[in-house]
Amino acid sequence: MDFYERVRRVCLEIPYGRAATYGQIALLCGKPDNSRQVGYALRMGRAGEGIPAHRIVNARGILSGANAFAAPDLQKRMLEKEGVEVRLTDKGWKVDLRKYGWRQSSEDAGRFYRMFRE
Repeated sequence: MDFYERVRRVCLEIPYGRAATYGQIALLCGKPDNSRQVGYALRMGRAGEGIPAHRIVNARGILSGANAFAAPDLQKRMLEKEGVEVRLTDKGWKVDLRKYGWRQSSEDAGRFYRMFRE
């Protein structure tokens, strides 16, 4: 299974009302140093359609912003619609990952590992 299909499968599992980081997705895909490639996959459509890209933020919880979405505040509005609080900081709009971050269990990580090994 190629990296982009792995990204797709991991992203589709991000729960409603939660946020994940590019690095977290790369790690779950078995490529911990490929967080930029995750962003590329999403931006260029390499991971396919229907990905909840609005749930993906950087390592500090900062939203991607207008560059990745049709409207400057679309990601923010979509997260808020799911109940995720987004606040303005000097670095941009931010999600509190301690409160809204996607937490996987070791069983989840093992399931991805087995899926990608096949």
